[in-house]
Amino acid sequence: MAPIDYLVLRVVRHHLPSGVVHRLLRRGIIIRPGTETRDPATAFQRFKSTIEGAGDTFVGKRILIFGYGGRTAVGEQLLQAGAEQVVLLDPYVNAESAEIAGRLTLVHQPLDLYLAEGGATVDLVLSNSVLEHVADMESTVRNLARVTRPGGQQFHFIDLRDHFFKYPFEMLCYSASTWRRFLNPGSNLNRLRVGDYERLYSARFERVSVTVRERQPEAFRAARRRIRPEFLSGDEARDSVTQLLLQAVSGKR
Repeated sequence: MAPIDYLVLRVVRHHLPSGVVHRLLRRGIIIRPGTETRDPATAFQRFKSTIEGAGDTFVGKRILIFGYGGRTAVGEQLLQAGAEQVVLLDPYVNAESAEIAGRLTLVHQPLDLYLAEGGATVDLVLSNSVLEHVADMESTVRNLARVTRPGGQQFHFIDLRDHFFKYPFEMLCYSASTWRRFLNPGSNLNRLRVGDYERLYSARFERVSVTVRERQPEAFRAARRRIRPEFLSGDEARDSVTQLLLQAVSGKR
């Protein structure tokens, strides 16, 4: 049986005007801002340790942060630590695109428009809890591949949970039409699973690897009977994944 508190709050969230959502987000009421906004030092250290752990560096590199959330602190820290240039891209930030101090560029338009207007390719693409909100992942991955130079890398932290975190797998219990019409929050949750990200990235990148950062097997088993078959692979170890790191290396074009 569907949790009543979940249904009530999801329906309310689905119908909240965007202006109200933005005010709640700014104040951290009910809706939490991303790590780059609420704790940029932690976001920077996560990117730094991940990149260095993969044997790479951002020193001397041109970097794109995909979906930066409106706060420039992480980009500034990357520059202080040796990055050559940082592009902060987020079409949902309500501000004009700008260049700050010559090496930090803010882009508030979709990635395809940035590329169409001559946006330069980059060595590294980074994101944190962004890809799970993207509606058209196929075209997004295609454009992320275009913006990454040959040999460049991407590191994406992806949160596969229903963002009503009390019920991490509840969003998988509803049909596409019910989810779209009544429950999907304005921030959009695309409900893609581990295999979906692997498939989309493998079609565009030379090497793709997924590192599981968290599983919630007990919560998965509690919801398993109600989860729709299209979200199940038959492998509980994969189906119970709630957080992952996706790394992709761009090949020659």
